Amino acid sequence: MQKIIEGRRAKPKVATQIERLRPQSEKYEALCAELGESSADVALAWLLHQPAVTAPVIGPRTVAQLKENLKALTVDLSASTLERLDEIWPTQGEAPQAYAW
Repeated sequence: MQKIIEGRRAKPKVATQIERLRPQSEKYEALCAELGESSADVALAWLLHQPAVTAPVIGPRTVAQLKENLKALTVDLSASTLERLDEIWPTQGEAPQAYAW
């Protein structure tokens, strides 16, 4: 994972959050590499496995991005992979309260 040096993500508040999540992000990127899938494809595939999610909202700006996002439909996440994802990114409590700003 590269260090953020410019742009919106370099703002102090955002940069602090990124640094706080760096260990989890690195574990996630390693898992995605192990699966041979992009981090975006794994994230979308994970969403498709969540019973409360009816459809992930994607925002591609190009046809290439749309095609990349659609690859998530073919990503097979095993039960053990889903467990590993939950270990990397544990829930923070009941929604929406735990996720409210």
